[in-house]
Amino acid sequence: MTVLTWSDDRVEQLKKLWEAGLSASQIAAELGNVTRNAVIGKVHRLGLSGRAKSPSSAAPRPRKARPAQHMMRVSRPIARGNTALAQAFEVEVEAEPVTYDNVVPMSQRLSLLELNEATCHWPVGDPSSPDFFFCGGKALSGLPYCAQHSRVAYQPAADRRRAPVKPGTR
Repeated sequence: MTVLTWSDDRVEQLKKLWEAGLSASQIAAELGNVTRNAVIGKVHRLGLSGRAKSPSSAAPRPRKARPAQHMMRVSRPIARGNTALAQAFEVEVEAEPVTYDNVVPMSQRLSLLELNEATCHWPVGDPSSPDFFFCGGKALSGLPYCAQHSRVAYQPAADRRRAPVKPGTR
């Protein structure tokens, strides 16, 4: 492996080419017997940051003026696949479902340390809150949840693809 030393003449030539706006590849080709990465490394070590801009990139390009748009954009339902035979349906916006707090009797509520295989492990609330608890109801055999929470946790795939459950139909 040949070690290339940067002579004073080569460093001066590098500085001139760098300030002229040549790229590291072009400088490497001009100097000869040096790689682009060697040029980049030397420029970095010399602290040469200011470069002359090429005439094409020195002046910002003028932008074309656009006419003001006064149109209202309406979002459309996204269609996937072949839409040639697709029927046009009106999209009805449903109201946000009302969320009900889990109503669990006070005597049934358990902490993490009180849970066992026969109790429902359904978490209620924020775990970082002091009001956090587990359902504690009678768990179904072989499952960690009671009947009500099992219906929520284990929904058949076909039911999940249908319309969402409306409030009050639980």
